[in-house]
Amino acid sequence: MKKTIVLLAASVAAGVAHAQSSVALFGIADIGVEYNNNVGPEGDNLFRLSSGNQSGSRWGLRGTEDLGTGLKAVFLLESGFDLDTGNSAQGGRLFGRNAYVGVESKYGALLFGRQQTALRDFNAFYDPAATSDRYGILGIAPEFGARADNTVKYAGTFGALSGAAFYSFQNNGNEVAGSNVFGRDYGAYLSYATGPVAVGVGYDDVHVGTPANQAPSLRRYAIAGTYTAGQAKIFAGYRLAKAFDGAMLPGAQAANAGANLYWLGLNYKLTPAFSLMGAAYYQDFRHTGSDPWQFVVTGDYTFSKRTDLYASVAYALNKDQSYLGVNGYNSGSGSTAVINVQPGQNQLGAVMGIRHRF
Repeated sequence: MKKTIVLLAASVAAGVAHAQSSVALFGIADIGVEYNNNVGPEGDNLFRLSSGNQSGSRWGLRGTEDLGTGLKAVFLLESGFDLDTGNSAQGGRLFGRNAYVGVESKYGALLFGRQQTALRDFNAFYDPAATSDRYGILGIAPEFGARADNTVKYAGTFGALSGAAFYSFQNNGNEVAGSNVFGRDYGAYLSYATGPVAVGVGYDDVHVGTPANQAPSLRRYAIAGTYTAGQAKIFAGYRLAKAFDGAMLPGAQAANAGANLYWLGLNYKLTPAFSLMGAAYYQDFRHTGSDPWQFVVTGDYTFSKRTDLYASVAYALNKDQSYLGVNGYNSGSGSTAVINVQPGQNQLGAVMGIRHRF
């Protein structure tokens, strides 16, 4: 009899433990047909199938386990992929979007692994394009979409106040003995939302040199806010960026440049199913006339909670020798060069696609 009771109790306890743990599969499949003009050295037109336009295509596993006394173990494994080819994104990483484990309580979460930087967290609140992977702030300021390897991160929400702080021992690869500054990245953000108003600040400091030359670094400071009135939401923001010790800002004409980025946007829900977004981004590189603009308009029609259709149009307006394309700045050199647009040329881009969440 005692043996039966013990077995029954063990079975019930196992069932309770199972009920207090969960693992969920989730993902997004996003693909569309895109057109760009003035592409490459010859200024050709480009027609293509493009993956991850409004949201990066991904799949992932998210899990929690109740440890008692208000404490939970949490993990996230999130894999990006190109839906048009089936290849892994983020440089071919299996879990290139996020890969972390940690603990969470009412005092916040402490997480370890590959994670989003604080500026990316900040931008999720304050970019009118909602950190869209195509046609938005990420083309003109890619740091707002950054992730970092080897990261310890704290994140918490306390009523109207939310924030995060992180430290990466090496933000893109493995730590190197004797090179404690190489690849170091750290930053934080705070956001306060009450009623129709939200305001936030963010900071990031990343060393972009080599083990032999660890000094080059980039620092970014951001402040932004939103105001909601009925079906409309207004966005405004500013980011100061500065390069030090030979570092290059994306899109700059020379090392050690400074740049001011301003943005203004509006989201408006015309019907429960149809919404519009419009945004303008302007980057002022100090002491040059090479200051680009980017304008974006996006319409989104929701069929259900999981599936929507979208159409987006962007225009990159360049001055002097600036070379911003609708999908970002030119990069690389020689045979590895990626030329989105010739310096001083403008570019029009348009994409129409479908997004499904699961």
